[in-house]
Amino acid sequence: MSDFRIKTINAIAPEGLELLGSGFSVDPEEKQPQGIIVRSSQVDVDDYPELLGLARAGAGVNNITVDKATEKGICIFNTPGANANAVVDLVFPMIGIWLRNIYKGIAFCKSLAEVPSEQVSGEVESRKAAFRGVEIAGKTLGVIGLGQIGVRLANGGIQRFMRVYGFDPFPSLDNIHNLLPEVTVTRAMRETLAEADIVSLHLPVNEKTKGMVNADFISKMKKGAILVNYARGPIVEEQAVLDALDSGHLEAFISDFPTPGVIGHPKILTTPHLGASTAESEGNCSRMAVGELSAYLRYGNITHSVNFPNIESIPASTVHTRLIIINRDVPGMIGFVTNILGGHSINIVSFKNESNGTVGYSIIDLESGLDENVVAELEANDDVVRTRQIAFI
Repeated sequence: MSDFRIKTINAIAPEGLELLGSGFSVDPEEKQPQGIIVRSSQVDVDDYPELLGLARAGAGVNNITVDKATEKGICIFNTPGANANAVVDLVFPMIGIWLRNIYKGIAFCKSLAEVPSEQVSGEVESRKAAFRGVEIAGKTLGVIGLGQIGVRLANGGIQRFMRVYGFDPFPSLDNIHNLLPEVTVTRAMRETLAEADIVSLHLPVNEKTKGMVNADFISKMKKGAILVNYARGPIVEEQAVLDALDSGHLEAFISDFPTPGVIGHPKILTTPHLGASTAESEGNCSRMAVGELSAYLRYGNITHSVNFPNIESIPASTVHTRLIIINRDVPGMIGFVTNILGGHSINIVSFKNESNGTVGYSIIDLESGLDENVVAELEANDDVVRTRQIAFI
């Protein structure tokens, strides 16, 4: 089998790429890749006609044309949880920086460089009261979005002696089961917003969440609450936040997404998109993305796909060829495939199928290879999006 051609876009941590080993050629200049690993750059799958799979080294996939990929039978992966610790590590300090007036205190201390040395101590003691803050402990934290980041943030709030409420519009039971029992999961978002002194957003950006934090959303928050966005910028309607800050309804906005409209506002703290920017996070994302993409290209196995169903199968020693069929999720496809293979006297070692309501995906292990006429019959079906053959012998 010839090497799979992999294109990297952005700087991908080398500890992940080293896991590819033989069977893969990696080149950021590759023009006809079968696989792509990307961080934050925009990718249009139409630009890569031979592409089979793309792994995003991060959680969000709004920089990728996922709908087009689904239509073309291209599997898109993400790396949920790989950067969760990095984000949580930053959110709590940023909340503390605001509540304890640390940013003002640091600026004050820097200004003392202009004060005669014998006066520094007196200046500190006489003016430190201006920077008195409040503690995180005892405050109520509301977490909107209980994915892996939201769950870890909610649990971290409990460990910091906060009261914690959480809401997720599409909760994953695996994630919910990881919540500490002290976290209150509400049945409606307004219940979390009404209770929280601090509301932290941890949602993907999509058509349902874009602009979700608008004037109506903010009106349901407590007067004097703090809004935190370390998810995605487009989730928040910027003008609504500015209006709420200026009216006093919100005390502060803490965000990882600086824009011309928020820079310099006295009630806004921003960081330059640092949520996942740690060596550990980048390494975790790279390793996870490489593992997902390599398993897909070598074996057709899928974990953490955002557009295909998850499915894995280990080929038996007798398997000559693995046939992958990607189809629209319509009735009768399994029967259609088995009838064609049986009609050509092709022995099936195993047949595994999964669907996600949109895409059906089959891994079919065969004792022999397939000639082009059989493949042509399969692909003649309008609901078959793509086929692949992986030869083991």
